[in-house]
Amino acid sequence: MSDHVYKKVELVGSSKVSVTEAIETAIARASKTMRNLDWFEVDQVRGHIKDGAVEYYQVVMKVGFRIDG
Repeated sequence: MSDHVYKKVELVGSSKVSVTEAIETAIARASKTMRNLDWFEVDQVRGHIKDGAVEYYQVVMKVGFRIDG
């Protein structure tokens, strides 16, 4: 195992389609401005209901990125 050091940041992704798309959208957007993204962990899954149906999904997650050294 390598001796890496990581930092965690919290992201919130949302999607009208699915929880998976909410995760993938948040990671894709974060990868545009952050380097060395290595892993994520989902903390919360929630959503918004409108007229008795799911309007969108929201996922709160921690994303870990390796610190250059």
